[in-house]
Amino acid sequence: MATVDLVIRGGLVVSPERVVAASVAIDGGQIVAVGHDDLMPAGREEFRADGLHLLPGAIDSHVHFRDPGYPHKETWKTGSAAAACGGVTTVFDMPNTKPATGTVEALRMKLKAAESSYVDFGIHALLGDDTVERLEELIEHGATSFKAFVGNTFGNLPAPTDGALLEAFEILAPLGYRTVVHAENSSIMARRGQRMQEAGRHDALAHLAARPEVCEIEAVSRIIHFAEWTGARVHIAHKSSADALWLVREAKRRGVDITVETCPQYLLLNTDDMLRLGGVLRLNPPIREPRHNQPLWDALLDGTVDMIATDHAPHAPEEKTGADIWSCDCGFPGVETQMTLMLSEVNKGRASLMDYVRWSAVAPAKAWGLYGRKGTIEVGADADIALVDLGRCGVLSNRQLHTVAKLSPWNGRPVQGTPVHTLVRGRFVMREGKLVEEAAGWGRSIKPVQCMPAPRPRNTDKATSAILATPPGVPADATPAEVVALYAQQKEEGWG
Repeated sequence: MATVDLVIRGGLVVSPERVVAASVAIDGGQIVAVGHDDLMPAGREEFRADGLHLLPGAIDSHVHFRDPGYPHKETWKTGSAAAACGGVTTVFDMPNTKPATGTVEALRMKLKAAESSYVDFGIHALLGDDTVERLEELIEHGATSFKAFVGNTFGNLPAPTDGALLEAFEILAPLGYRTVVHAENSSIMARRGQRMQEAGRHDALAHLAARPEVCEIEAVSRIIHFAEWTGARVHIAHKSSADALWLVREAKRRGVDITVETCPQYLLLNTDDMLRLGGVLRLNPPIREPRHNQPLWDALLDGTVDMIATDHAPHAPEEKTGADIWSCDCGFPGVETQMTLMLSEVNKGRASLMDYVRWSAVAPAKAWGLYGRKGTIEVGADADIALVDLGRCGVLSNRQLHTVAKLSPWNGRPVQGTPVHTLVRGRFVMREGKLVEEAAGWGRSIKPVQCMPAPRPRNTDKATSAILATPPGVPADATPAEVVALYAQQKEEGWG
């Protein structure tokens, strides 16, 4: 084999099945060899990875980079820098920016902003009542997937009506694209929140009280029914409670194409932390009682929950520290801290390194039509690699974050295990723990390499598009009585 761009020698390569000592050769941004060091070609650059584990770069399918519209919270450059320094090599950005990513013009604005990205990216376009007619057009112009805010969130985007949601699923099912759903019942939450504020409740736990588990149970159930009826692919975002997990298990057993994410905050934090941190920890869905933590871990381990995401949602410090809980914006940064938090749990024996690779890279790559190109360290894949030091200890600090919004609930948390180098398509974007600033703009849309599995639409004869036309043989202006007479005539003549 001819000389290649880069050979990483002496590391431990991690897959969902095993950890093996191997070297990796990279050329033209892709992996061209994985195996014994003696079998590697010469590299124009040689990199020693002794003692380090090589993980497929994490794929975070849930970030809010706030760009365009809210540069005081985040930009594509700062958000993607945080991703790079957290071992994340691909992100999927949410549509509640300004303008919301629900038109081709808004999509173009976001793709323009993303030109400064350090990491590769997908764009979730908005699914709402006023975007249903534009779904195919948005796909044609670069959308990789969609997001439906069934529960209210930052930006106050209205929840789609059930009619619009079902029709959108009817359109997307034969196209094969997946829709992320923020699954909470917006009507229940709005009424309870208003009633509580009128009653004077503004304490740290009021946000949780306004969004009880039944909101998630009802919304997840509704989404499953719509997805099963249409054959649409759906993804439940930021699963926070134990209570609807059985619905997901049953849906998967029946063959519904549903994937689910949870986030480190729902695995590791609970209402005890909410009482300690207040508005800093306000997010949607809310941090819940301690009883939810272990069932979510169990669901990850048994495959009910497929993957880890972060819901990276930064705000300026003053937007998180208001006098009452209702005045504190929802969300906080997380894309930079996810990997080290989860590796710390691996070090504690809570899961294996192979489990983590499945949750952080393999499952999201499969869900978004990227597996084989991303999510794995094997020949033919993009060289998206996080080199991690499982023994390195530290303490998370707001000051070290690359996000604009340096306010995190993880501040002061001890960790063990951290990414020290990150490569995106064979280029270092973080090296020796430091951002490679000249790599800004290296990130590319994953749209050209996205390949979703063959779609499996259902009940297409009952879809909205199918019922808009008069049935064959029935005059378009026929009255109900004329239709009855025509049917009777057909029966007499042996047509039916």
